[in-house]
Amino acid sequence: MNRLMTAALAATLLSLAGCTLHSPAPGTGGTTGSPSAPPGSPTVTKSHPRFAPPPGVSSHWNGTLGVYEIDSEHDTYYRERTFYRWQDGWSWAGTLQGPWEPVDSTGVPPALYRHHAQ
Repeated sequence: MNRLMTAALAATLLSLAGCTLHSPAPGTGGTTGSPSAPPGSPTVTKSHPRFAPPPGVSSHWNGTLGVYEIDSEHDTYYRERTFYRWQDGWSWAGTLQGPWEPVDSTGVPPALYRHHAQ
């Protein structure tokens, strides 16, 4: 029994040994602009290391807004399994097809809300 537990622990540790986290080298990582982008320009990349992109939808990560922008839809965004849409007010949905429900500022990521509050 002790041998079986030791083997299971060893297998678990070996499988975890391949998991590492690292940051890309400066100037790499899929940015759409040059590494010397002008100050104040939006931080745009294809993906984000923490937030998964929307499934089955073409999008890109906007670091300034803290959300994915949906490429095929105007003023439509995604973060953490939620789509957000601006059409003279905010609404949210679990899928791009809806149903869309109205939401106030407390239900929208702060930087995104401020972007459309201007």
